[in-house]
Amino acid sequence: MLASLRQTIRHYATYSKRTTILVQRGYATTADHDPSKFRNMAVVAHIDSGKTTLTESILLKSSYLSSAGSVDTGSTTTDFLPAERERGITIQSASIPVKWRDWTFNLIDTPGHADFGMEVESASRVVDGAVVLIDSVEGVEAQTKGVWRQLDRYDVPSRVVFLNKLDRPGASFRNSIRSLLSHRLHPKPIAFTLPIASFDPSNYKTAEPGIEGLVDLVKWEVWKWNDERESVRTPLPREAYELAGCGILPASHPLLAHLVAARTELLESLSMFSEQLMESLLSLPSSPSAYLTVDATGILPEVRAMTLRKEILPVFCGSAIKGIGTDILLDYVGELLASPVDVPHDKQSPKSPVRLLAWKVGWDKRKGWMTFVRVYSGTLRRQSAIFNVTRNQKEKVSKLLLLYASEAEEVDELPFGAVGVVLGLKYTRTGDTLVYPMSKELETAVSRDITPPQAVMSASIIPQSHADLEPVQEALHALSRTDPSVRVETQEGQLLVHGLGALHLEIIEGRLRDEWNVSFEAGKRRVSYREGLGPGIQEENADSWPTEIGGRPVKIIVSFKIRKLESSENGDPLWDDNVVLGKNGKSLPPPQSAARQDDPMACIARGVSDALSNSPHTSLPLSHLHIQITNYRYPEEAPASTLAGASAFILRNHIRGFGPGPILEPYIRVKVTVNEDSLGKIVKDLTENGGEIQDLGADATALSAGEDELDPYPDDGIYTPPEWLSPSSSSFTQSEGSPARLKRSIYALAPLSRMLDYSSRLRALSGGHGLFEMANAGFREVSELRRLEILKEIGRA
Repeated sequence: MLASLRQTIRHYATYSKRTTILVQRGYATTADHDPSKFRNMAVVAHIDSGKTTLTESILLKSSYLSSAGSVDTGSTTTDFLPAERERGITIQSASIPVKWRDWTFNLIDTPGHADFGMEVESASRVVDGAVVLIDSVEGVEAQTKGVWRQLDRYDVPSRVVFLNKLDRPGASFRNSIRSLLSHRLHPKPIAFTLPIASFDPSNYKTAEPGIEGLVDLVKWEVWKWNDERESVRTPLPREAYELAGCGILPASHPLLAHLVAARTELLESLSMFSEQLMESLLSLPSSPSAYLTVDATGILPEVRAMTLRKEILPVFCGSAIKGIGTDILLDYVGELLASPVDVPHDKQSPKSPVRLLAWKVGWDKRKGWMTFVRVYSGTLRRQSAIFNVTRNQKEKVSKLLLLYASEAEEVDELPFGAVGVVLGLKYTRTGDTLVYPMSKELETAVSRDITPPQAVMSASIIPQSHADLEPVQEALHALSRTDPSVRVETQEGQLLVHGLGALHLEIIEGRLRDEWNVSFEAGKRRVSYREGLGPGIQEENADSWPTEIGGRPVKIIVSFKIRKLESSENGDPLWDDNVVLGKNGKSLPPPQSAARQDDPMACIARGVSDALSNSPHTSLPLSHLHIQITNYRYPEEAPASTLAGASAFILRNHIRGFGPGPILEPYIRVKVTVNEDSLGKIVKDLTENGGEIQDLGADATALSAGEDELDPYPDDGIYTPPEWLSPSSSSFTQSEGSPARLKRSIYALAPLSRMLDYSSRLRALSGGHGLFEMANAGFREVSELRRLEILKEIGRA
């Protein structure tokens, strides 16, 4: 009892201090808002790369917190959900506005687990910059490439990389930069900082892991941190001969002889993208110290322009858990990442029309529906009426909030470029565009969709009693509104919920119980299969649907042109990897994205979506179809909504005429890291379970064959630091009193259905020393034997 009381007092003291800091520093105000000083940024990475730890370090450095929390103790600011603190992982993205020098950062901490990729997807849509974390021991990993592709999909205009965990044994600054090239993240990664593993030169000889300081090659200074996370920055001499005697580093330190060459290579690499910088360097005298005299004020504007043009990828490094490198990273985020005025936007004035994008929807028991928005034009004010262009619905803004993770501050307005929360919206969902009702010229300006990742696993939801059925259905509907990657359907009287993986489904079940308090039982996890188009040919003159309207028989016509996607064609993620085109040959928006729900083409899209969600042969969703609507006709007295039923009926009949199609099974890419002595057993197990071994590697820079068909980017003109900068970097692990053991990485492609229990299998085969990671690899056609097994599994054989 006494311990609980002390904990409550400590929590209240921390909360009070944090609130005082917020008021003192003006975090909760939008007055004097300068969009050029605003940075909407996301922190993204593979799971366990240290995103939340870096976020906590940023909050501490910016004085938002008086002491940093820890993922291990469940005390971090952005991981505030009970499930996040219990598991030590980030499940949902959390937004916090923080002040740093002259800038205001809207910081979004995102999940790294692929099961919560929708959170990264929605955040990527509204940020103007991203900090991509890389574990310096592992290098670029599967989900690193996944989040990079998500940033590419939404054309995020600026990015920097932070090489984290340089304090860990096995961390390698050199290999991490090489992995950026080998995995083709960017052809020009440029190191702006160098790590100082130790200020004691003898530790470089004994391979002591660690990081105590950094060299900023642009501003030409050294940073040193102590155990209390306090830093001292010291300018380096501008004459090469003075470096050894400056006292910043011991005269015998190996880094001293490398500094001039490192800065020279940095400036020469940057000059390849800037004529002005090139001319400045050519005008310098030919002396060893010439490049040291170039001031940062002449470099940074050019570097910012290169970063915005994506010509270079600035690379920083440090240790988030020790707070090393956070200050430098924040400085460069402010100086290099894009602001709202750096991206295409409407010319802003006090009378600019309001346009917002809803990038996320949440539910709170006390606040109700919370709609996260980014303001792309004008200023949104509380108690104003707005119009949802996507759903053709009027909405009323009740309150406006700035959200600080789990805490909220009410504000009167959200200006251009801001990210905040709107309360009171009843119909708005993720990806919707909102404007002021008088902004008629913007009603057609529907913003680009946010694409939910494909569901690959499902579970049945069984209400405990008949009285629980309606509450369960309502809870599932509400949950799918907060998380568009959740798909709910009724199949043969059974409620099925589809998610992105086993952990995603587990979290879904927990949220249904904890947030919506419904009673149900969850069925066995099952993989979500797909069906392709059958081998038949399209039947002609089958494009009509006879029905009755007002007791009068009528005929509605919807004509389709249907074929299978070629292997070289990519499906549309918004249509579950199908391609659906309108009469004009352009992609048809999915029904949830239509500007007007009563538009004829929107009604046809709704019918097409219904038909594709359930095959007449297997009840599986259909995928890899190419469908074009070539014509439609319906009586004048009939409402446009009748086209939905007609198109679903006609398309379903066409698909039935093609006959049963191939079954598509979700595959995953697997990376397994084990000791050399377990390698054979792991390879045998993977192949026996349908896996295809693609590559074997011995370090973090190894590629997974088949995943990256293109060659690595060349390292010509790229500064690759020497290996000794990270003294403990090695592919070997050695425990006390035992010989060194080589770690090997196995890259494979495997069916998801055979990998659901892989954690326990790997533990048994590797003696508890194996690690693995998985990434979605899309759907593949299965053999005839496997097809029969799947049909038996789903009760269709």
